[in-house]
Amino acid sequence: MSRNEQLIAELKAKIIATLGLLDVKPEDIKDDAQLVGGDTGIDSIDVLELVMMIEKDYSVKIESKELGAKVFASVTSLAAFIDEKRQK
Repeated sequence: MSRNEQLIAELKAKIIATLGLLDVKPEDIKDDAQLVGGDTGIDSIDVLELVMMIEKDYSVKIESKELGAKVFASVTSLAAFIDEKRQK
């Protein structure tokens, strides 16, 4: 499993735990599926919780709403953003 795949798996588990998605299993969240407003039912309030979790757990800041929209497009884009920021 690559580092990116590990991060994606970890993020899925953290998204479920952070938002208390009781009926959702990590494999239910498709890597490239739309995260916000998609099948998971994640909304803008949930995104705020996820932003706080990412800042706390990964020390990565999401500074603007525009950036947040791109970052939270999918689990893959979220993992890529975190990985890129951790490289710096």
